[in-house]
Amino acid sequence: MPVRRCLDCGQILKGRSDKKFCSDQCRNNYNNNINRKANSLVRNIHTVLRRNRKILCELYESGKKKIHKDALLVSEFNVNFFTHSVESDSDKKVTRYCYEYGYHEVDNEYIILVKNTGLLDI
Repeated sequence: MPVRRCLDCGQILKGRSDKKFCSDQCRNNYNNNINRKANSLVRNIHTVLRRNRKILCELYESGKKKIHKDALLVSEFNVNFFTHSVESDSDKKVTRYCYEYGYHEVDNEYIILVKNTGLLDI
């Protein structure tokens, strides 16, 4: 019969023939490492979205509704990440949102900040 070893630490296993780990700690470490690798991309994207939301929230809540486009870029805002976008029917203007805070361009230099409180009713 081959020697069975813990999948996490490699210690020789004693007991049941279907045992995979020597302790709960090793089982948790093993599964946490697998989940960490699988969820890494999602966690990184969520970090960028949270940062974008925080930037929009701070600007909006400070009373700024119209800002220069460079103000977002200087604050490490990543324009490639947003949760959803809405196109208005009247002028085909696209508003990009990071959760409830959004923005749209009014010309090549300025951005209008908006807050959609209707999303909170979900």
